[in-house]
Amino acid sequence: MYPNDLKARLRSGEILLGTSLSAPTPHVAGLIIATGPDFIWADTEHMPHATEALDSILVLARMRGVAPMVRVAWNDPALIKKAYDAGAVAVMVPQVDTAEEAAAAVEAARYAPEGRRGLSPMWTQIAGADWNEVIKTANEETLVVLQLESQRAYDNLDEIKRVPGIDVIFVGPLDLSATVGTITDTGSQQVQQIMRDVPQQLADTEIAVGTTLTDVSEIQEKIRWGYRFLNVGNALRYGVQVLDDHLATLRADPRGDQ
Repeated sequence: MYPNDLKARLRSGEILLGTSLSAPTPHVAGLIIATGPDFIWADTEHMPHATEALDSILVLARMRGVAPMVRVAWNDPALIKKAYDAGAVAVMVPQVDTAEEAAAAVEAARYAPEGRRGLSPMWTQIAGADWNEVIKTANEETLVVLQLESQRAYDNLDEIKRVPGIDVIFVGPLDLSATVGTITDTGSQQVQQIMRDVPQQLADTEIAVGTTLTDVSEIQEKIRWGYRFLNVGNALRYGVQVLDDHLATLRADPRGDQ
């Protein structure tokens, strides 16, 4: 449960596969965790809830051997601190466009002397973890995931990658598509060329490259390109698609006569 080994596995070169938390309830989280992802991603940027709505879900994931990752709404030290204190192993910071913004995110995620995060990991009181030991070793476990979601961030990647303390650069294809002029077309040549180039630019660093996709063949393609930290869709969306297909089949051929 503590320390979670996600960071150690990432540094050893493993390919890590996670998936999104479809709804912030322990029941839904439990069902998704049971599928065995390496991490589970709770989004508080675009979903209508904040970290408070996650309650003990992050601790539940930890206790079942799955690393919880929270995407905060913005590069805000208060939001980053609350996500870790609620139990996150990894925090994802959206729209990091410059080295200065990257450094600010890392500083907010680490305890001194590596950063400026305040000390009081409250999740330990739920999990029964040793509060003092967690504080002393948290920097060794904590993952910092920064999103590259714009042409500007890509243009500044050489400076961003030099910032100490970044564990993952996570390419966001949808936002990226808007900034390169092909909004919503994540398969465009412009988006795909950037996605292909990012792992090459980071090959001389210890930073892993991540992204989020739903199609298995496209995920496999990105792994061939060098991606090692991948979100595999969303259980709710996958389930809705299967239900939609089943309903269409049954309405077209209710008795299976064809």
